[in-house]
Amino acid sequence: MSRPARIRIHSAALRHNLQVVREAAPQARVMPAIKADAYGHGMLQVAEILHEADGFMVACLSEAVQLREAGIRHPLLVIQGPQSEQDLVLAAQKNIRLVLHHEAQLLLLDRLCASTVIQVALKLDTGMHRLGIRAQRAKVVYQALQSHPNIHPDIWLMTHLACADDRENTYTHQQITEFDDVTESLQASRTIANSAGILGWSASHRDWVRPGIMLYGSSPFLASADFPSSRDDLGLQATMTLFAPLIAINRLKKGDLIGYGSTWRCPTDMRVGIVACGYADGYPRHAPSGTPLWINGQQTQLLGRVSMDLIVIDLTDIEATLGTRVECWGKQIDSDHVASLSDTISYELFCHAGACCEKNVEPS
Repeated sequence: MSRPARIRIHSAALRHNLQVVREAAPQARVMPAIKADAYGHGMLQVAEILHEADGFMVACLSEAVQLREAGIRHPLLVIQGPQSEQDLVLAAQKNIRLVLHHEAQLLLLDRLCASTVIQVALKLDTGMHRLGIRAQRAKVVYQALQSHPNIHPDIWLMTHLACADDRENTYTHQQITEFDDVTESLQASRTIANSAGILGWSASHRDWVRPGIMLYGSSPFLASADFPSSRDDLGLQATMTLFAPLIAINRLKKGDLIGYGSTWRCPTDMRVGIVACGYADGYPRHAPSGTPLWINGQQTQLLGRVSMDLIVIDLTDIEATLGTRVECWGKQIDSDHVASLSDTISYELFCHAGACCEKNVEPS
């Protein structure tokens, strides 16, 4: 039997957000990022919901193999690339494209038999300094791949943007320029844009775009007074609701202290509710008192520290009974706001809750 906290996945919102991608980058093919269990939403479920996408991007080969074994026939891109010769053979068998981002991966190719042909994308490091071939080496490596008997001739070129979430940071222009300077003479499909690139940097749009967090109804941008940056500003819809039942209602006196560490003191006599959700369910432990929640058509607030299995909410002027559902984030409570108050990002909220809670896909 699962824990009381639950997740609802909104399939219509996922499809809506995919359409926002297409409208923002109409000339590009769209390859949603469904790595890490689709940011906690359920990789196989999201792949089915977004079947009209042009391909899917995952982190590791095991994720791609799982998609193939589930019957997904879209183009698949594995961004961590091969870790062994066996990975190369398996990718060839399953028709999976691997990112090559390190010189050591190139040596693996020389161990393959002649009949093994790999689809690859060559990743350039234009400034993230995480994965990628140095730009100065890119042409040499690309030419070596072109002539390699085990490489499919359709080689992709890609990079990743480090600061696209900040639309005032010129580093993104620098990265795009470096990528173009190195690759302009090479005949290949290209991909640069993540969610922030799609919505904020049209110069990064190429043959493919790789939306991630925007598909899941969260803004890819830092808060800014000069640019629209919220979920609603960007026309995105929430795709995950985390909710849990009210399991107790208590009447407290003025001055009563709530929770571990007694960090919250009742300012007056009041009613509070106990919700069966805590950090074991993916709710952020560092959410402060005042973090919003939603119950019976009204916004309320968190009181005191988050426990492993429980949180306390304010029921002043709110009618509720045992079993009433409380939304921790979702359509009414913006996950980005909850994350910001907790000094984290919505990516982490989704991944943690998705790993902890039973998921239910809302009918279309």
